[in-house]
Amino acid sequence: MNEISSYIDHTLLSPTARETDIRKVCEEAWIHQFKAICIAPAYVAYTREMMEFCPVKIEIATVIGFPLGYSTTKVKLTEAEEALENGATELDVVMNMAHFKSMAYLSIRDEITQLVQLSHHRGAGLKMIIETAYLDSFDLYTACEICAESGVDFIKTSTGFAPAGADLETVRRMRSILPAEVKIKASGGINTYEQAVAFLEAGADRIGTSSGVSIVTQA
Repeated sequence: MNEISSYIDHTLLSPTARETDIRKVCEEAWIHQFKAICIAPAYVAYTREMMEFCPVKIEIATVIGFPLGYSTTKVKLTEAEEALENGATELDVVMNMAHFKSMAYLSIRDEITQLVQLSHHRGAGLKMIIETAYLDSFDLYTACEICAESGVDFIKTSTGFAPAGADLETVRRMRSILPAEVKIKASGGINTYEQAVAFLEAGADRIGTSSGVSIVTQA
């Protein structure tokens, strides 16, 4: 597949990532022209500075409510607002799995809707992480429906911190459930060019990986 880099969110979310590591990620994104850089909220402003004069548009993505998702709506909104002020153009938000498993679907929908409205008002995209490793078939359908109704831009499979990451069959099922305007980001355990292509063919629109450079050099 040509231009695989244009589908990749080049990711570094290690808890021990140093400023020099972030600079390297920015340099790699610049060289390979990845679709986005995904980094921790604390590094958003720094990443914006590093990418200020990049000749191509590379999204600056960060994570909200990461990695467990069970902070309150107010905290997530505050975190999102600060990330947007610092220069984030995409937010990868973790769904509140504790509330979801409690079947508090109205609460989940309300939270996601508020985050979507905030993001879109600021011209940013929102990806909702539903952590598919914890979902059965009914849960997956319900989560996809709630996210679609709330107006998310993407549904993302995984944080990378759960027992399992992206799964091809799950992505196929998500694509069959979701309306065309809601895109899919597959992430978690995607380390090779062959894996990335397989997920794109299964219906993913974006690949989240910390192995972006390795993937593009295998193409």
